[in-house]
Amino acid sequence: MQIPNHAPIPELYVSYESAQKLKSEAGDLPSWDLSQRQICDLELLMNGGFFPLKGFLGQDDYNAVVDTMRLADGTLWPIPITLDVPEDFAATVELGQDIALRDQEGVILATMTVTDRWTPDKASEAKQIFGDDDNAHPAVNYLHHTAGPVYLGGPITGIQQPVHYDFKMRRDTPNELRAYFRKLGWRRIVAFQTRNPLHRAHQELTFRAAREAQANLLIHPVVGLTKPGDVDHFTRVRCYEAVLDKYPAATTTMSLLNLAMRMAGPREAVWHGIIRRNHGCTHMIVGRDHAGPGKNSAGEDFYGPYDAQDLFRTHQDEIGIEMVDFKQMVFVQERAQYEPADEVTDGATVLNISGT
Repeated sequence: MQIPNHAPIPELYVSYESAQKLKSEAGDLPSWDLSQRQICDLELLMNGGFFPLKGFLGQDDYNAVVDTMRLADGTLWPIPITLDVPEDFAATVELGQDIALRDQEGVILATMTVTDRWTPDKASEAKQIFGDDDNAHPAVNYLHHTAGPVYLGGPITGIQQPVHYDFKMRRDTPNELRAYFRKLGWRRIVAFQTRNPLHRAHQELTFRAAREAQANLLIHPVVGLTKPGDVDHFTRVRCYEAVLDKYPAATTTMSLLNLAMRMAGPREAVWHGIIRRNHGCTHMIVGRDHAGPGKNSAGEDFYGPYDAQDLFRTHQDEIGIEMVDFKQMVFVQERAQYEPADEVTDGATVLNISGT
């Protein structure tokens, strides 16, 4: 099911009055203190960023996503969104029971009705989601060494969104962005996903993408969990704000996305497309090695440079968002400008810049 990009998207929050009553009642429920990644996932579940999911995946949906990139009902969904917990906590929870989900300060954000409890085959999950059970992949390492051994699944009832103390005016829910686009009369919006500071090459890429798609531009950086070793989001956002002055204000905006990336390459590109569609975008830039984690234990890239574009293209109609694909951007010395590598004429002197 797709929602037209200007229409409101379903959220999992209850009304303010119901939330106050539920919060009072939830104080007596068994509670789970969410990890940082789980808080990111819960926020996007509740605000519609992960639509059509209604909660953390149950076992049937999980198995279908891992095996087929689809939910059990056939809906395209490439990344398993699961609530991992330790065995001792899982043993205290009965199926059909409600549990309270708390942030790291003890604030109740939501309740979940536990419908499923199982022990996943993590090696199989790693191979099918990430292409390899290699601990050099940060998400595989997380899966084996940080995530709990038991998964709980069930529908979510949202009480309140997580509190963010930084860059509050730069954070928008899917419905807030959709309303903003409606207000400005934007019909075509191309999203640019990034977890890195913007280089001059990225700026040229986004200019070209907006021109090619005849669309307005949404710079949509991830400020949740990214790849270990990345520049912290506080620094990156200040960089984005400085670069934003170089863009035409009437056709460009920026919003921060509290997403916990998995660095899953091709599958992640499809996931990013669904998330951007839910935020009201009609196009998304997919560049070279989109959401790639770097090198494996053998020193080779986990994914081919254009695997993500190929998989996105296969599912583009079903995702409901058009891909604006770009090859690597290179600096052409004779022209003193950045151009896509596949458009450079023979004999030109080019300089490459790291994508990260």
